[in-house]
Amino acid sequence: MNANLHALYSLPKTPRFPVLFVGHGSPMNALEDNVFTRAWAQTARNLPRPQAILCISAHWMTEGVAVTAMPNPKTIHDFGGFPDALFNVQYPAPGAPGLANAVQTTLQTQSSVVLDHEHWGLDHGCWSVLCKMYPDATVPVVQMSLDVRLTFAQHRALGAQLQPLRERGVLIVASGNMVHNLGRLDWYSPLSGYDWADEANEGFKKALLQRDTALLDRLPDASSAFRLAVPTPDHYWPLLYATGLQRTDENLQFFNDQVVMGSISMTSVLIGANV
Repeated sequence: MNANLHALYSLPKTPRFPVLFVGHGSPMNALEDNVFTRAWAQTARNLPRPQAILCISAHWMTEGVAVTAMPNPKTIHDFGGFPDALFNVQYPAPGAPGLANAVQTTLQTQSSVVLDHEHWGLDHGCWSVLCKMYPDATVPVVQMSLDVRLTFAQHRALGAQLQPLRERGVLIVASGNMVHNLGRLDWYSPLSGYDWADEANEGFKKALLQRDTALLDRLPDASSAFRLAVPTPDHYWPLLYATGLQRTDENLQFFNDQVVMGSISMTSVLIGANV
C-alpha cells in the first residue's frame, strides 16, 4: 500500500455514505425548534451513523487549505449581536486527527494542506447544524477550510477528491446557503423571500437537477437575481464541494426548500441516499 494513503485506509471500510449540503441560515437555529432544525434531526436519524464527520463551512476561509487536527476542537462563536444563551452553547464533539491526516493525504492541490492543531475549531456553520443532527456530540468532527484563491471549478474538483472518504464511514457535510445576502434581509418576512431570491433558489435547484456544473459556475453572474443571491462567494462555495462529490449513479433530493427573511435560502441537498 502507498504509504501516503495509510491514514485513509486505516479508517474502516463501509458502504458509501451520502453527502449533505445544508443551508444553515441563522446561528439562532441552534437554540430554536423549528421546521428546519427538525428536518436536520430527521435526516440524521434516516442515515447510517457515521464514524466521523467532515464539515466544510462557509465560515472558515484561508489562503490554501487547512484541516482541524486537534483532539478536542473548541466551539467558536463567530458572530455578534445575539443573545447570551447562544454564546453559551458548546458542542464538545471530539476531533479526529486520523481523519485530518487522511484528508491531507487524499487532497492534491497546488499548495500544501495544513493541519491546524490549535487555531480553529468548530464554527457556527458547523455546530449550529450538528447540534441538531447529533445532539450527543459523540461523533468526531473535522473541519476543512475554503481556499479563497480557487475558482468555482477548482472548489468542485477539490470536493471530488474527497470521494474515498465516503467509503470509510465519513459523512461529508457542506454548510452554506445558495442564497445569502445579509445586506438585503427583510426582518418582517421570516418565512418568505424576495422575488429575486425565490428565482435564484429555483435556478440553482434546476441546475443541480440537470447536473449542469458549467451552469452552476456561471449562475452567480448570470442575472441580477443571481448576483443579489451571491454577493460574495463564501456561502456558495460549500455547495460546489457537494456537487463535486455526486457520482453519476447518484440522485439528489431537496429538503428545507424555503427562502427566509427575504434573502436567505435554507434549501438543503441530500446526495446519494434512498431516504
